Amino acid sequence: MASEFKLTYGVEFSETDMAGIVHFSNFFKYMERAEHAFYRSLGFSVVAGKDADPPIGWPRVHASCDYRRPLKFEDELEIYLLVEEVKSRSIRYAFRFRKLNGVEQPEEVARGSMAIACVTRDAEGKMSAVEIPDAISGKLQAATEEALR
Repeated sequence: MASEFKLTYGVEFSETDMAGIVHFSNFFKYMERAEHAFYRSLGFSVVAGKDADPPIGWPRVHASCDYRRPLKFEDELEIYLLVEEVKSRSIRYAFRFRKLNGVEQPEEVARGSMAIACVTRDAEGKMSAVEIPDAISGKLQAATEEALR
């Protein structure tokens, strides 16, 4: 199962370190930014607590990033989100980061991955994995089928 979503983003000065390059931790924020934009493109939000029964959340159970080239302030970045796998209670994404400006061809600067679980919390705040709601898994499936056309 594969579904691709693309987000373009301009690197902000506050995201750079003293060497003038994007601090490594920001790539995790970029992954999350792309994930949230992907959800919005499908018509739902990462914050589904009030309307869902039971209320659900999406904690990260794994995240990684491999860095290949630096990014700097005002670089134009394409973030590709690829839905690699949707299970009954979890989703796994791959990310590709490409620099657009100052290069003839988009240049890959990093690769990342993230696995998230669908959970609910009881009255004491204890989390437990639950099935991804049909409405959400249906939209993920439809997006995947469209990407494969």
